[in-house]
Amino acid sequence: MAVAVAVAVAVGFIALAGVAAEFGVVMLVYLDNALKQWRKAGRLNTVDDLKGAIEEGAVLRIRPKAMTVATIFAGLLPIMLVGGIGSEVMRRIAAPMVGGMITAPLLSLFVIPAIYLLWRQLGVRRGEPSEAVASMRDAEAVPTG
Repeated sequence: MAVAVAVAVAVGFIALAGVAAEFGVVMLVYLDNALKQWRKAGRLNTVDDLKGAIEEGAVLRIRPKAMTVATIFAGLLPIMLVGGIGSEVMRRIAAPMVGGMITAPLLSLFVIPAIYLLWRQLGVRRGEPSEAVASMRDAEAVPTG
């Protein structure tokens, strides 16, 4: 019986890892898109602009993330509360997911944007030009003659 319990809990952690990875990847996509939009508009010149772009991208993920967490809670809480045949094993699968749905959204809403900011600050502080400015410089450097 101990092996079945360990396997059930491991399955729950694997499912949680999948959802947490999805949260992180989608957050990075939103952050990258916000950064590209700010660069395209020519508004990404300082570290404060970078913070604004990252904040804008992160805020766009709050509602979809809240809906995902609410859906997972709505699906798993009945499993945690109801008894019956197989409920003991199902609870062991659902428990890591319920606990992880408290911490995974917080990680992707606060920690990932903070690390992304630190990573992108290096480029802004080095004075790397925005993509729009860089493409304009490249176009001017090409001889037309």
